[in-house]
Amino acid sequence: MHFAKPEGSLMVKILRNTVLVLFLVIIVSIVYNFRNTESDTECALMSEATASVEFRGVFIRDEKPVSYSGNGTLSYKVADGGKLGDGSIIAEVYPDDSQIGRNREIEKLTRELAILEKIQNPGTLESAQPSIVSESIEASYRNFIYCRDMNDHESLGSAAESLLVQMSTYQLITDEVDNFDQQIADIRTRIMQLRQAGVKPRESIKSDIPAYFVSYCDGYEDTFTSDKLDSITIAQLNDVSDRKLESDTIVGKLVDGYRWHIAGIVDNSRKEYAAGDYVKLRFESSSDKFSAQIVAVRDEGDPSESIVILACEQFNGDLVQHRTEIVELIKGDYRGLQIPRDAIRFSNVKEKTDDGGETDVSYKGVYVRKGEQIEFKKIDVIYEGSDYVLSAVHEADSSYVALYDDIMMDHN
Repeated sequence: MHFAKPEGSLMVKILRNTVLVLFLVIIVSIVYNFRNTESDTECALMSEATASVEFRGVFIRDEKPVSYSGNGTLSYKVADGGKLGDGSIIAEVYPDDSQIGRNREIEKLTRELAILEKIQNPGTLESAQPSIVSESIEASYRNFIYCRDMNDHESLGSAAESLLVQMSTYQLITDEVDNFDQQIADIRTRIMQLRQAGVKPRESIKSDIPAYFVSYCDGYEDTFTSDKLDSITIAQLNDVSDRKLESDTIVGKLVDGYRWHIAGIVDNSRKEYAAGDYVKLRFESSSDKFSAQIVAVRDEGDPSESIVILACEQFNGDLVQHRTEIVELIKGDYRGLQIPRDAIRFSNVKEKTDDGGETDVSYKGVYVRKGEQIEFKKIDVIYEGSDYVLSAVHEADSSYVALYDDIMMDHN
């Protein structure tokens, strides 16, 4: 027997399917809107930036060339960048290289002798405890590795010497070795033999002023001086080559004073650089940063090619090896909230006046999403990048954009 389905059950089925379809549409809509909202916002996060520019710098120093007859071989007594007093010996002249080799060996042996005598000093050994010396070895080793990694060649030698002293002292106080008496005696004998075989220098070349020493000349010593800063041209700066003159009579040059200048060509169309600004300089030849002051900015009709001249009073051997060098001029290091440039808008904000009234003030800022609400938040620009800016953090003022705010990218 066949029974027909009740008409009511069909209606229930239709209604149920309709509800399911509507529910599915709502779910899809929610997911779509959620994803669309996510794609239209960007979270405000902390970021860092450096405002800097690179240029080819030309060193300007007050320099005095030093020469000699050219008869004989030079044995320098001061390194590049070394400081000399009035009357200090720059170099000695010997008939050939043999005495220079002897002098170098004497210097090396003298340093070794001083280290061994320091290790065997009774006062050092009496106060030394294995645990304390062991800690000193670890500290000296860390310092040695640090100097190596930082390419600090000036400190690397003393760090290695300190490590050697600590390790040798530990050997003595733990009876790993009896003493270094034989090594000390052998070194003294060798030094005496070298001195007996030595010859006196033909000539001693001395400094006639207190100065720093550089062991080459480049021909620009009279061209780039502090009294010619005002007359330096773009053509001069472009024509400078980093060279060292070849001559049998050149000893080097004396750098008068610790204040020096560097000049280069930068784009100053936006008036970013001005005389009096304090900046940092970083060079290819040195891992250090040097404090400097801009003393002049001028152009020859085109601000995009402006001459910038800076003064610095920090001096070391790395900075005297070249006449020209790529230098980074660092105007500042900045840390703030990264704001996409495309999200920045202007809006009028009501503020109270001194007389108790209100006025509209236009501020630069962004719109942020707070749940279902959209608010305008001010920004305090401290750095401008190509497609973003950094805004200072104002934790005590809720009218400014804050960390983790959802910045709207397409709000009109």
